[in-house]
Amino acid sequence: MYGLDAREESPYYSDRERAALAWTEAVTNVKDGHVPDDVYERVRPFFSEKELADLTLALAHIKLRCGSVPGRYQPAKARDLKKPA
Repeated sequence: MYGLDAREESPYYSDRERAALAWTEAVTNVKDGHVPDDVYERVRPFFSEKELADLTLALAHIKLRCGSVPGRYQPAKARDLKKPA
């Protein structure tokens, strides 16, 4: 997880993995009803239309199951995690 922020510079991600992560970020943060064209053009050499649709559906499913809004996660405070006696 810590390496995700440096995915463009990290040698341990393939170009296909970088494209999938770019698509994931764009779909997760979609604001105008669609992913920006430049992101779409970037992922097309690595994914067929079916693969891109499958990836998008998987992302939507994860987002629906988790019910979280990106950027709003707040970790619990240590005192909140203690079990009552």
